[in-house]
Parts: sequence; structure tokens; C-alpha cells
Amino acid sequence: MSFEVTMPQMGESVVEGTVTKWLVKVGDLVSEDQSLCEISTDKVDTEIPSPASGVIAQLIAAEGQTLPVGAPLAVIESASGATATAIARKATTPATPAAPVAAASNREAERPTAAAAPLPPAQAVVSSAPRVVPPRPANAGEPPRRYSPVVLRMAEEHAIDLSLVPGTGIGGRVSKRDIEKYLEGLRAGTGGQARVNGAAIGPLASSVPSDPGAAPSTVSIVNPAVAAVFRPPVYQPREGDAVEPFSRRRKLIAEHMVYSKTHSPHVGTVAEVDLTHLMALRDAHKAAFQAREGFALTLLPFAATAAVRALREFSRMNASVVGDSVVVRRDVNLGIAMDAEEGLVVPVIKQADTLTVVGIAREIERLRRKVQEKTITADELTGGSFTLSNPGREGNLYGFAIINQPQVGILRMGEVKKRPVVIEHDGADAIAIRTMMFLALSYDHRVIDGVLGNRFLFRTARILEEGDFEL
Repeated sequence: MSFEVTMPQMGESVVEGTVTKWLVKVGDLVSEDQSLCEISTDKVDTEIPSPASGVIAQLIAAEGQTLPVGAPLAVIESASGATATAIARKATTPATPAAPVAAASNREAERPTAAAAPLPPAQAVVSSAPRVVPPRPANAGEPPRRYSPVVLRMAEEHAIDLSLVPGTGIGGRVSKRDIEKYLEGLRAGTGGQARVNGAAIGPLASSVPSDPGAAPSTVSIVNPAVAAVFRPPVYQPREGDAVEPFSRRRKLIAEHMVYSKTHSPHVGTVAEVDLTHLMALRDAHKAAFQAREGFALTLLPFAATAAVRALREFSRMNASVVGDSVVVRRDVNLGIAMDAEEGLVVPVIKQADTLTVVGIAREIERLRRKVQEKTITADELTGGSFTLSNPGREGNLYGFAIINQPQVGILRMGEVKKRPVVIEHDGADAIAIRTMMFLALSYDHRVIDGVLGNRFLFRTARILEEGDFEL
């Protein structure tokens, strides 16, 4: 009996994955749930477990190969008698990609398309602002080309006509690497022709006439993908410097952060919160909580509960931007920023508004362990409607976090400190030692006005100060 291992669906928006490393070889005996290979998607990096025990009969996908969801990766045969012996003999035979995949790639390469044709050097196009160039419709008889959200976002940022970009993925699919290669070609003057209203423009002369008094007879065109690129000075590493290339995760984080800062007008506001009553409540219950739940009771679930309650009162903060519209979300799906070995990740507590403080604490601990064990899934990293960040205790007075797109707000906790503050006692002002923290809110000014942002932050702070939580 044979079992086929296929590329899994790692989230509703994930359509393909890349095999980054095989952990087994042909002829290896594997047990059920044993890790077979590492895959990488736009959302998460993970390992693929074996669906059954047996012997690796065939490795269909090669390392570095990008395949669509559902594509075969390997074949496992049940390890019994002659079958296992015959399979073991194949262990010395190098694995090659399956013929159907190769054939499909060859057919795609042989099919003449405008995108695959050699392109003349790019010319310059004068533009006061980058212009979004939508993909042109496919030619008659050609299937429509599909693009991932990352590719569409890069095309929008650089005003690229995706129909001009040769795709190296399955069925000619355009990948992020294809976009980067195309941009490099444009910058080097070997990319595609500039286009105006869909028509190709040939080489044009300079707009600067030889006679300063004469009117220019032609117009110079500057491609926005070339003109908009800032080229910083390049530092040449010296002896003793440590060069660390960006990991795939770090590249994705960088891309997300830059996109968020350039698309959302960030506004920040800070509130000072008196946590004296809340910390007394926590101290009274933390020993019993630790004994019952098996993990420590921290401030984070209280802050998460307060944010969720405030989001229910100010529902516009629980929203996402979709094109030229704002979608006010029904469910409060709270993202919790967590530090991982390869960089920041934001697992999501789904329907957090239906959970108690203890329920939210359990979810935070469950997700924290999955991040630590590298078993977090793409579905657990998607669907958030608002984000809470707790960077840690050392020297973190307060700071403004970058909005997690396409959300419209993110709340950042500061360090908890005891400080002397002025309070009112028996009708008179007095100086007392109180447990204080700053809460900093970053919000998208396209959607959230200052009054709403301040009211939301004020309400969150008051909920924490009141300390009205059931444990």
C-alpha cells in the first residue's frame, strides 16, 4: 500500500509552497508523524509530517522547487517483505522531479507569450507620483494569470505591469523572486519597455535640446520603478565585521513593515495607567493560578482582556482596510506579538471577545509554546483584527509599534514601574508610590480620527485601572 505526501494548505490565502530541505532520502524507514521535509510559504515556515509509517519510495519534489497546494511531494510504501527490500535498493538512485511536473514546465516554456519574449531596454518615464499599472488581460486562448498577495503588493508599490514579468513558477506563475529580478533588470536598463496606456514606447531622445533656446522635439520618459528607487551608500564589510544575510522570515518582516509605514499614516498617542489595584489582584491569585494552570499569571492576559472590551465599545478600531473601503469586523481576533528565533510573529486568538481572562491566558500560553516549538500554523497567524504588543521589561518606557496590515491599530505595553505620583486622598492632594505603566496606541489616520483613538485608549486604561476581572 502506498501513501502520497502532498503540499498542504497552510492558510486560506496560501496557494503554493517551496521545499527548502528534505529531512529523509529514498529508502529511509519513517514512522507516522515523523518530519519529512521543511517547506516555506509567504505566511510560515514549517515541517511536513509523514502520513503513515513505511519506506520512502520516491522523492518527487526537489529542494528549492515551488509547488502549488495539493502537488505531490513524495511517495511512501508500507514497509513489508519484498516491497521494502526493493524500495531500499532504490536508495542509491538520485531522486528526480516527476515527469508530469517537468513536462508541464517544458510546455509552459515552449508556449509563446508576450511575457516570455525578450524585452528591449527600459526607457525613462517622467512621473510626479508612482502609478498603479493593473495586469493586462490574457490573450485569447490563454488562461488568466493568478498572482499572490505579495506579488500584487510589490507590483502596486513599483507600478509594474505584471503581464510584462516572465514567471518561473508552476504554469508561468509570477513569484516574488521574478519581481525582484525584473526590477533589477529595469535598474540595469535591461528590463521591459515602458508603456503608456498599454502601448509599448520605443527609445526616445533626451528632452534637453542642444540649443537652450529651442523647444524640445521629444519627451524623455522616466520609469517610476527606476526614478523612485533611492540608492544609499554601500558599506563594504571589513575584517572583523559579521555579515548576516537576511533570512526569508526577516525579508518578509521588512517588506511588511515598509509597506505599513508607506501606506498607513501612523498617529501615536500615549496613556499613563495606574496598575496598583490590578497588581494587587494578580499578586493575590498568582500562586493558586500557577498551581492550577501550570504557568505564570502575567499582566499580558489582563491587558488583552481590557483591549478586547474596549474594542467591543469602539468597534471601528476593530477594522481592516480593503482597497478604498474599511471593513468593521464582527469578531474580535486579537493578535499577540511574540518573539521567535527567526523574528517577530503574531499568532491570533480567534474570537477573543468570547473568552475570560483565564481563557485568554490559556490561549496565549498555548500559542507561545507552539511558537517556541516551531509548530505554529499559518491559520494561527492569520485573520487578526487588532494587535497587542508587549516588548519586555528591560528599559521599555513606551514606544510606538508599526500597524499590522490590513488592521488599523496596534497597542504597545510599556514597562511596569513603581513611581511617586500625585493622587487625591481625603479631598487633598498627596504623593504616593503607585505601580504605573504607559500604554501607546498607533492608529491609521485614514480610518481613525484623533478623538476616537484617544477615547479607545482612555477606555482601555480605565478598565485596567479598575481591575475588575474574574479569576
